[in-house]
Amino acid sequence: MNTLWNRGWQGSKLLMFTGQLMLLDLAVCLAGLVLDPAMITGQPAWLKPAKFAVSVALYCFTLAWILSYVDRSPRLIRAMTWIITAIFWLEIVIIDVQAARGTASHFNTATVLDRTLFTTMGIAIGVLWVCSMVITAVLFRQQFADRSWGWALRLGMLISVLGAGTGALMTVPSREQLKEARLTHQMPVSGSHTVGAADGGPGLPITGWSTEHGDLRPAHFFGMHAMQILPLIAWLTRRRRTVRTVQFAAASYFALFAILVWQALRGYSIVATNDNLTRLALLLWTVGFVIGNAAVTFRRREMTLAARHQ
Repeated sequence: MNTLWNRGWQGSKLLMFTGQLMLLDLAVCLAGLVLDPAMITGQPAWLKPAKFAVSVALYCFTLAWILSYVDRSPRLIRAMTWIITAIFWLEIVIIDVQAARGTASHFNTATVLDRTLFTTMGIAIGVLWVCSMVITAVLFRQQFADRSWGWALRLGMLISVLGAGTGALMTVPSREQLKEARLTHQMPVSGSHTVGAADGGPGLPITGWSTEHGDLRPAHFFGMHAMQILPLIAWLTRRRRTVRTVQFAAASYFALFAILVWQALRGYSIVATNDNLTRLALLLWTVGFVIGNAAVTFRRREMTLAARHQ
């Protein structure tokens, strides 16, 4: 753990410091959960700020650790980390301020202030996404002594960026919102996590992911955390991993992410019991994973035996 922590500081002191400050913000949010009884869209007002504080801290720590393996384009990387840090603080401040006001931070266009803050967040996240893509591009140019480890970092970051991109799907106004806007010439809410219903319905504990309708947050969460999960898989399989095994793991991970997006857009909950198409897709994914894993393992053994006979 000390090695991971030290590598993070080598990668970016700014990101590590920001991650630590986010943990302090988390403490404030936890206090808010205890002291403030306000509810926003069916959830405690300070629950979303707390989850964002954890998410941003984890992202900062992980990105700093990834950057410890990068020595290309140092000025560009430094500029990207400064922009990313500034955007995170802007986002967290807006989310916390809206929670303190007792109103939603996301999709809230009820007043001029709410609309301005939500639009600002949207623009900032767009810039953050571009910065993340730039860092991903640098990772693909970086040379690694261990090629399989390099691919784990590259593909983990790439899928995380794609996972973050699902946030754009949440900002699209629903048919009901557009219909209301045409009738009333007002749109107090623009976009939602939930597909097929308004946000705030029955959901899973803590996450709030809808249990009755489609919800883009599971795919968003799963996609974004590829930057932690794929390197973890590569580390756990370090004695037998190859470039092919890492690439296969990444392809399988992305396929599962795509299934979650597809399920949500069709309006089915992640815990739906009547979603036969998703069940079929997951069955095909499982079969493909087993066959692909066997093929990769067989190929690795062939290469090992060939190397021993040379």
